Amino acid sequence: MAGGRPHLKRSFSIIPCFVFVESVLLGIVILLAYRLEFTDTFPVHTQGFFCYDSAYAKPYPGPEAASRAPPALIYALVTAGPTLTILLGELARAFFPAPPSASPVSGESTIVSGACCRFSPPLRRLVRFLGVYSFGLFTTTIFANAGQVVTGNPTPHFLSVCRPNYTALGCPPPSPDRPGPDRFVTDQSACAGSPSLVAAARRAFPCKDAALCAYAVTYTAMYVTLVFRVKGSRLVKPSLCLALLCPAFLVGVVRVAEYRNHWSDVLAGFLTGAAIATFLVTCVVHNFQSRPPSGRRLSPWEDLSQAPTMDSPLEKKPRPAGRIRHRHGSPHPSRRTVPAVAT
Repeated sequence: MAGGRPHLKRSFSIIPCFVFVESVLLGIVILLAYRLEFTDTFPVHTQGFFCYDSAYAKPYPGPEAASRAPPALIYALVTAGPTLTILLGELARAFFPAPPSASPVSGESTIVSGACCRFSPPLRRLVRFLGVYSFGLFTTTIFANAGQVVTGNPTPHFLSVCRPNYTALGCPPPSPDRPGPDRFVTDQSACAGSPSLVAAARRAFPCKDAALCAYAVTYTAMYVTLVFRVKGSRLVKPSLCLALLCPAFLVGVVRVAEYRNHWSDVLAGFLTGAAIATFLVTCVVHNFQSRPPSGRRLSPWEDLSQAPTMDSPLEKKPRPAGRIRHRHGSPHPSRRTVPAVAT
């Protein structure tokens, strides 16, 4: 501010860009996520299985709604938790601003679009961070569902809902001579169970619930670490981040304990969600920082160039000209004076 008045900047492209570009892209992502999740537009790959395979013969745990971590609870947490955290953080930042020395990157202006619309820096930050988070949430859903559709990996309880007729398939029962499975079934009509349960049991890799939890936790933990300012204690922010990690870890444990996913499915989901959140925070919202006063964002390499450097003692620096002397302090041979010869 200068003289108590905010800096104003006129822009006639912010509203058209939001309506015709960003909103359209977000709508396309939501539509694709809906198609992958609730329709048969993209059929699930039918993967074969071994007869009497113990890895897929776990008991059926019941519908997803009967789980100790039901989808409704997970969706509520990944939606409300980060939203409330970012909202409280931006409100605290707007009403309790940091001193200029604590925020070297500042100088955002209030954007005026048209004759009535003004977008202050706190409002733009809030819309930016929540909009990017929503985009990433649906993107994580697309990545997880696409992986499930392409791979078609069975869940641990797949054979319990498939109920194949081993006699008709020519699968001999296991015996001491043949303790393991010996025949691989690829017939698409081998399952006699409910088609809906069988289709759901083929969507195990990666675990979508683990991916959503990892995405929400990573995005929120990075926001807490990079935006929150706590004086007097170095353990407050790490404690908050670890508290956020606990529910995501428990969701993965529940998915494995209830025979709904394998450990590999949960780990793949964690990696998918964390990678998407890290990419968006680093490359899209630039670590939740405001723009520099010049209007140009600093790249990570430019930030690294500001770091202090230390010269290596192994590097030999050239000496300034005119002070080159020999080991015993004698001047350079070219500068020796010639004694005068007496005549």
